[in-house]
Amino acid sequence: MHEAKIKQSRYLELADELRAAVLRGDFSAKQSFPTEAVLCKQYGVSRFTVREALRKLTQEGLIKRCRGSGTVVKSPSARGGTLHQPLSNVGEILQYAKGTTISFEQLESEEVDPDIAEKTDMRPSGKWFVFRGVRTAEGRTRPIALTLAWIHPDLADAVAKFENGSPTLFGQIEQHADRSVNRVTQDIQAVKATKETADVLGIKEDDPVLLILRCYFDRDDQLFEISASYHPGERFTYSMHIEVD
Repeated sequence: MHEAKIKQSRYLELADELRAAVLRGDFSAKQSFPTEAVLCKQYGVSRFTVREALRKLTQEGLIKRCRGSGTVVKSPSARGGTLHQPLSNVGEILQYAKGTTISFEQLESEEVDPDIAEKTDMRPSGKWFVFRGVRTAEGRTRPIALTLAWIHPDLADAVAKFENGSPTLFGQIEQHADRSVNRVTQDIQAVKATKETADVLGIKEDDPVLLILRCYFDRDDQLFEISASYHPGERFTYSMHIEVD
């Protein structure tokens, strides 16, 4: 088990490094990407680790693996609509929740939604605790988000102690269980609203919404929470402020 955790952590670290290189423009579009053998030697990792990292970048639409011609970097216009963004600290999430309220209800435990599971690339198995929440901004009645969250089944004792009104579920997990957030990944994508999402947000089915998908990992790099928040475009703005050193 310990070896598996190390391997998982390393392939994610390698994927982060390679992703950053692609986004920096270290490899021009349609340029041949380093081979598995080259990457193994360069980073001192196994072929398994390299393959898993490349598989993640392929699913994110950054590279394309072509049989017989190797791997190439896809042009920005061909990369699709998902922005993958590792968050530097949970304060960014708390800032997002500031000035809003959310009310969660616990639904029947089930397997993680197949579409969401595919996007996380983590293949979560078994029945997870499921929560559904509607977030509103202070002074407004129309919701700014519908959130679905899946909590790992090992956290049953913590889930039993959850109180409604908390701005985040991961905060309650940290409070009631021996789990703390070590890192969070965030993917942002424009999608069409399902009928359920449209009914909650007061929009039309198939209207565009912004999906913010977050995966929360503990100090052992184990995934323990997945959240998917759907925001109506005209009621939500995602702002980022970057300071250049």
